[in-house]
Amino acid sequence: MEKFIRDQLVATLKYAPFHIAAGCLKKTASPAAEECRRKLGCRFVKGICHPSEDFEKVRGAGLEWNRVDIAFPFDAQGNIRQEYLDGKEKMRRYRENGIRIMEVTPYPREFIKYGIDPRTPEGEARVREVAVFLLGDLRGLADAFQITNEMGLPHMMQPLDTRQAARFIGVQLEAMHSIRGDILLGYNSAGPQADLHALMRPWHRYCDYVGIDIYIGCFVAPGSWMRMYDALLRYLWSMTGKPILLCEFGYISGGAPKTPEEKRAVLRRYGVSSEAEARENAGQFLERLKALRPVMYERVMKNASGAPLDFLFRSFYKNHFYSELPRRVAIKKYPHTPAGQADFYRDIFPRLAKLPFVLGAFIYKWNDKERCSHCGQEDCPTESRWGIVDRDGNEKPGYYAVRDALEKIK
Repeated sequence: MEKFIRDQLVATLKYAPFHIAAGCLKKTASPAAEECRRKLGCRFVKGICHPSEDFEKVRGAGLEWNRVDIAFPFDAQGNIRQEYLDGKEKMRRYRENGIRIMEVTPYPREFIKYGIDPRTPEGEARVREVAVFLLGDLRGLADAFQITNEMGLPHMMQPLDTRQAARFIGVQLEAMHSIRGDILLGYNSAGPQADLHALMRPWHRYCDYVGIDIYIGCFVAPGSWMRMYDALLRYLWSMTGKPILLCEFGYISGGAPKTPEEKRAVLRRYGVSSEAEARENAGQFLERLKALRPVMYERVMKNASGAPLDFLFRSFYKNHFYSELPRRVAIKKYPHTPAGQADFYRDIFPRLAKLPFVLGAFIYKWNDKERCSHCGQEDCPTESRWGIVDRDGNEKPGYYAVRDALEKIK
């Protein structure tokens, strides 16, 4: 078992049962949440990740917020990068068209790429300076900041470990806190990530909110029930004592399980007829994978911790390899179809709006993609069919379900 999974399991078993129970008993009215709402000027953040610049269509779905990454601001010589300026100008276009901004700050690897190592005292001081710069330079464009994204996941926090990643988040929150004004500050986790939140406890004093990304019924089968949203949100509310933002959530609108014969056909593309044969001929298999699926190969080798075939066949990445959604990977009553996705959104928003400590939610995401970004395959549903509009920007049933559900949240 990979270390990061083991660490999460140990921390989850230690903290989650108590805080799920405590979250159900804890008074849900929150003065802190009400203060956040006062600063934001809205009861519920109605957001989406990566919307298009068809502003009328975005607003037509009832969506009022855009959650967006900002490029690292400086090159290695300390000059402002054009990519950063372009991103800033794009933010301005959204603001001018009535859409507010949740800004996601750069990953650790971006700091390192441009000569700042957060693991050193000198690097940490520069991390603080960059955080202060971003807050000041984007004031008036961003109404909220999320400090980096999904630390605790190895491919997100590379080359840091979880303890270093928590400090990376914390020093930025601390540096920005006293000068934030009405801008909200926080961070997020991928799922419960109890190990990260435990490490963040010394820094929670600098958070206005804590965020979580939840993808029930889309990656793994265990716990694929709608009520898991309530459980995870209550758990985080209890563990951190902070108002909660659902920073990413969604439901895949297509995908189906593969039959054993269909899986063998996939394996034969790489010169083997079974997973066992792939292991017996690992070198040749990986060379074939590299030649045929370079995006997949790179992802596997980057995240496999020295055991690429375990990562490929024993983790959720197996869904990518076979371009499938296994039979049990779905919430009951919500099939992975356009209609099932629409029903999911129609039902989830009333649940979220009932929780006074939940500030809002960002749908992942606006449009379908031609290829899966994680494996490069056109027929892989895992990262290509999340949109509420299709590849060409045409409305799917989910678009109208989101519009109707958000209209009811006043």
